[in-house]
Amino acid sequence: MSVEDLTAEQIMTRVLVTVTAEESPLMAWELMRRADVHHLPVVDDACHVLGVLTREDVAATWCGGGPDEHSRRQVGSLLGRRRLPKVGPGQTLSRITCVMLDVGCDAVPVVSAAGRLLGLITVSDVLKAVSGRAARDEEQGRTRESGGEVRTGLFHLSPVLPPD
Repeated sequence: MSVEDLTAEQIMTRVLVTVTAEESPLMAWELMRRADVHHLPVVDDACHVLGVLTREDVAATWCGGGPDEHSRRQVGSLLGRRRLPKVGPGQTLSRITCVMLDVGCDAVPVVSAAGRLLGLITVSDVLKAVSGRAARDEEQGRTRESGGEVRTGLFHLSPVLPPD
């Protein structure tokens, strides 16, 4: 398979850590740190993408306040009004890279026709595809579950608060 023939479905990261817009930047930072990721898709209850939060977004808004202050803010306020490019699972690698370059982003959500999050493509995923590693992983069956079905694993951590 040539690089030009690769699609979003073949190169996207499927197992993702996500947050909701109501989550605190403190929790988002901790999730990114523990999962060793630089991007967190921000989703609503129906798993529609509202934006992609980066480590830089959180760090740029970190002020002199302590953890208590940062736990009261919400991730949604960090997303701003920037454009959110999205691609479908059948989009080619060439189209995906054009979208990333045109918008100036380093991560693009892959969404279904209904707008639900299926995966995320980062610059690292693009580099793996160009280097030939994405195609090799698929041939060895690492990117698809048995039966050819693609499964997306989405995780969300909710803090347990003591009763009032």
